[in-house]
Amino acid sequence: MDIQVIDVTKVTNITDRMIIASGRSNRQVKSLAEKVAASAKEQGVKPLGVEGEQGDWVLVDLGDVIAHLMHPTTRAYYQLEKLWSEEHQEAQSSS
Repeated sequence: MDIQVIDVTKVTNITDRMIIASGRSNRQVKSLAEKVAASAKEQGVKPLGVEGEQGDWVLVDLGDVIAHLMHPTTRAYYQLEKLWSEEHQEAQSSS
């Protein structure tokens, strides 16, 4: 599943944390997203939105946390861990 939690508080003000995890198939990605949303609701956090429920990348917006559930090939292509890293943002701002 390869779960990464990224603190993005120094990079953006849209959220505090990004969670990125992989599923082996589109069905597993969808199931993971459903579980994240259901677990959040159980904790009293209503998801603000769920996007991409039929694809290989599902985003669950919980406000302070955004979860990206992705197929490994999609995750490798977009490289969100690199995109949201402080080092990458610092390099972009100094260019």
